[in-house]
Amino acid sequence: MSENTAPYHDDDVHAAALLSGRQPALTGCPWHDVNEMLQSAGLRPTRQRMALGWLLFGKGARHLTAEMLYEEATLAKVPVSLATVYNTLNQLTDAGLLRQVSVDGTKTYFDTNVTTHHHYYLENSHELVDIEDPHLALSKMPEVPEGYEISRIDMVVRLRKKR
Repeated sequence: MSENTAPYHDDDVHAAALLSGRQPALTGCPWHDVNEMLQSAGLRPTRQRMALGWLLFGKGARHLTAEMLYEEATLAKVPVSLATVYNTLNQLTDAGLLRQVSVDGTKTYFDTNVTTHHHYYLENSHELVDIEDPHLALSKMPEVPEGYEISRIDMVVRLRKKR
């Protein structure tokens, strides 16, 4: 299996395992591996979580909104409501299996790649794309108020077609 078609990155699985304390035993079988990922993150592998997890993680690194996943589930004849999709995405995010990326306050994407990276947002097509530069760095950080610490920095670079 090539790196681009792998259902998830080893770093993603490692990050989730750190949260739960258990490394999943992955076999390459998407259904088995989703079950292992859920259990290693402390989530019960319900039928709906398994089906949504298979849609999310079975196609490599992806950026999906809840509405996009709901549409995929509907086409795949997975009987879930939009509320269930939202709840599941939030549970997977809380468990460290997904990363939430907000774009302009009206659109939230869920990223299957939970490693540290930034994004381009293509305004014309409403698409979120990973920035592949591991050396990208901010040159100056603001001072953090007392009692707080930076948990993560999300940079979204908005792109549009030249006029």
